[in-house]
Parts: sequence; structure tokens; C-alpha cells
Amino acid sequence: MVEGDTPRRTDVPPDLVSGTAPRHARNMIAIGGGRGGVGKSVLAINLGVYLAQLGRSVVLVDADPAGAELHTQLGVYPEQRKGKADEGEEDELRPLPTSTPGLSLLPQTYSIGSTVPIRPGRKPRWVRQLRQLDVDWVLLDLGAGTAPATLDLFLSADVGVCVTAPDPPSVEATYRFARALFQRRVRKTHVKDQFKMRMVERAFSELPALPAPQDLVRALARYDVAVGEFAAQELAKLSPRLVVNGVRLRSDSDLGQAICDMAQRYLGVDYDYVGHIEQDDSVYLSVLRRRPLLIDSPTSKAARNIERIARRISAIVTAREHVRTSEPIALHDAEPSLYDVLWTHRGATDEEVRRAYKRQKELYQPGSLALTSLLDEQQLQVEQARVEEAHETLLDPIRRRAYDLSVFPQEEEKQSERKHPDTALEAERAMLRQELAREINAETEFSGQLLARVRQSQGVEIEEIAERTKIASAHLRAIEAEDFRNLPALVYTRGFVQQVAKYLKLDQAQVSRTYLRRMRQWHAASGEPLG
Repeated sequence: MVEGDTPRRTDVPPDLVSGTAPRHARNMIAIGGGRGGVGKSVLAINLGVYLAQLGRSVVLVDADPAGAELHTQLGVYPEQRKGKADEGEEDELRPLPTSTPGLSLLPQTYSIGSTVPIRPGRKPRWVRQLRQLDVDWVLLDLGAGTAPATLDLFLSADVGVCVTAPDPPSVEATYRFARALFQRRVRKTHVKDQFKMRMVERAFSELPALPAPQDLVRALARYDVAVGEFAAQELAKLSPRLVVNGVRLRSDSDLGQAICDMAQRYLGVDYDYVGHIEQDDSVYLSVLRRRPLLIDSPTSKAARNIERIARRISAIVTAREHVRTSEPIALHDAEPSLYDVLWTHRGATDEEVRRAYKRQKELYQPGSLALTSLLDEQQLQVEQARVEEAHETLLDPIRRRAYDLSVFPQEEEKQSERKHPDTALEAERAMLRQELAREINAETEFSGQLLARVRQSQGVEIEEIAERTKIASAHLRAIEAEDFRNLPALVYTRGFVQQVAKYLKLDQAQVSRTYLRRMRQWHAASGEPLG
């Protein structure tokens, strides 16, 4: 094989390799984000190589306002301008071939006497010309920043990919980019309507600089509900994809989904996490060699990560999933439910609630990366209290039931209509639960009989506890009957009682302390030795 040639991929579906997609299809992907140096150019180049290896025609566009750089990484050097450039020259699209078959580059150029690259992207007709290129894919490397032209190109693409890194400046820049993106969309959609534009300006004056998109939507709704609803629909259409680059730790790979969750909760922006790229020296070496990573080191960890991301993005575009729209946000701010606080659902099991609580507890810690620039210290304390309240309420069956009835009364009524009428047994259990709610408190002494009543109120059989805890049914029956003579030594009985209390969602310390006190009293009165 001649150096520079790239093999056709064989690990993709036949319809992609055969080129059955219509030639008139034009797919545009923009790669941007708020901060420089996080790997946008590396992703753009290798995404272009991946698509070209599928047999597609791809044009990679260098649209970084900071300056030209893609040609250096690809080993392609455009012809230098000579003489005075005329106005029409800026609009000429002259893609240059690269060493990868099917991949061409539209480089940045400079005018004579200018210290900044020509930015044809400022002109709407330039985007139309890109759409008219006889290629399958157009990839825009937008570089860093939130300049109007950068935001416009990102919004004009079929799919926009935001690249970040696991460090506070990059995460903050990612959130800033989302804020700027929606602010730009709002201005562009109302620029021709002076009345609505004045309304937009008044809404901006009420908010801090680069406000959270959902705050802007609700500020607009206070002036005009129709304008607010339209803005909410536009926000629901904003679905940038997210890639985390430079991952070193397991927590770094989890950061992507955490950013998506926090952006949705505090900004109203529905990011879609498409993958991460591990920290790998092969990326640095490929840049030094001026060869794309997928060609220079195709078996490296980072190359495999990029391939997975490329497959996901190409599938999104070809399946037209990029037109998906999330549910518009409510025009009035409302407290999230306890299920929303833990990012779980009403049908969640106790184990699912515990896992959700653990994740949120780790997330809402001082210095949390995913919360960078979103919450101040006071707001963080409020959110931590919410997480604790959600955990305590949803793991208590009585409190959880009462909460569901108070927050979702209509849904409870609908569910009760679909169910058969309660049997006598269910009615008896409900009555027993009410009695226990009044009887159990911080001073309650747990006897074997009381433990049996709690178990019966929950509709739990002894065999079920025995199966889950691996405690013999005979010992469980002896605990409920307070048959202390047939119970094992104190140290073993303590463990059994704690397991039973945990299964019945009771205070393990209180149950163990009061029950074993009764056991000691029986042994003292009977004169039998306490093991």
C-alpha cells in the first residue's frame, strides 16, 4: 500500500460502504465549544478521515477565528495569496485534496496586509455555497469562542458537536457556549420584528449577562406568553452533542452525562452525550507527524474512542435523529419533585433510589466539576438538603406513599381506577400501616410482635426475608416469637435483627438496641446464660 493511502473500512454496515445514500444529500457537522485547546481540531480531522474511509466525499472547513491550523495537521499547504485581493475572492470555495482519498480541505486564508484570517462565514451566502458543494459531508472546525459568526455556523449545521475537557475552565466554557448559543438564536429569530425585539431587550435588561436560557424564556413569558412559548420551543430544538476529551479517570468519563444533566436542570439545554476520548500520547505524536490519528495510530485507545464517536454522530445524521425535539420547559419556575431531584422515576425500586442518591450526593459536593459556574455556595447547600430529603422520603414506604398522594393526586386516582377494588387483605394492611405510623417513633421499643406487624403491613412473608438475607426461617420466626432460648449467641442475633430491620426499612440501631435489651432482660430473669 502506498504511504498516504487509507484502507476502506470493513467494520460498518453494507449500506454505508456501498454508497447507496443519494448524492444530493448534504450533511453539515459543526465542531465548536467555548474554550481552545480541548481537541476540536483533532476530532474534526479524524471524523473527516473516518467518513472518507467509508467511501464518502468530505470537505473539512477551517473556520477557526483564531487562525489557520488544519492544513498543518494534515500536511497540506495552500498557495499563498499575491497582490491585492478583490472582494469576490473571499467567497471562492477552493477545497484542496489531502493524502486521504475522499477528504479535501477548505483552508483559512489571509488578505494582503491583514493580521486576521478571512472569515467568509460572516456572510450568509457562504453557508449556502457550502451546501451546494458536490460532497456528502461538510465538517466545520469552528474553533473556540462565542463570536456571532461562530454561533451562526454552529446553529446552521445539521448537527453541532461541543468538545470539552475535564477541568473547570473547559466546563464553564461549555455552559457559557450553551448560553450564548440560545441568546444568539433568540436575537436572530426576532431581529425583523422591532416590537418583539424591544421585548427581548427588556427581558435581557432584567437578567445578568449571558443568562440561563430557561430564565430568558420565563422573562419573555412575563411580557408575552406567546413569545415565551415560541422561545421555549426554540430552546427545545437546541440539542448540541457533547464530547469529553482528555479523559484520565473514571470520574472524567462520567463527567459527560453529569454535564448533560446539569445543563438540562439549570440551563434548560438538552445536551446529548456522544462519548469521550481517553488521554493518549498517540494523539500528540500524530500531530507532530502531521498525520491524522486514525491513519497514524489506528489501534490506539484514543483512535478507538474517536471511531465510536464518529459512528454515533454519523448514525445520528443519516437517521435524521438530529431533528429530535425535547419537551419544552414550563413557562413558570416550579420546584422539582423528589424523583426529579435524584434523577429517578416513580417506579424506582429501593435499590435504584439508593444508586441515584449516591450519584447525586457525589455530584453535589464542593468543587464538583459538573457544577462549575452554575451554583454558588448557598445554592449548593440548598440542593444538598433537597437530595437528603429525597433520599429519606423515598426510602420510607409510608412517607413515600404520602408524598405521592400529595404531589401526584390525579395520577393516583387514575391508577386506582385501573386497578381492581382493594381486597379485605389490602384494607387490613392499610389500616395496620396507619396504626404503625402513629405507634413508631424515636422512643419505640421494638418487640418481636411489633416486628411481625411491620412485616405483615408491608405484605412480606418470612420466606421472602429468608431468601434475601440468607437467615434461616426458624431463626426469623424465633425473633418474632421472642423465643430467646432457640436464638443463637448475642453477637449473631444482633446481626440477624439488624438485617431484618434493614429489609423492613426501619432504624437498624434503634431496633437492634431495644430488641437486644429485651433479650438480655429475659436471660437475666430466667437465669440462663447469655451467649
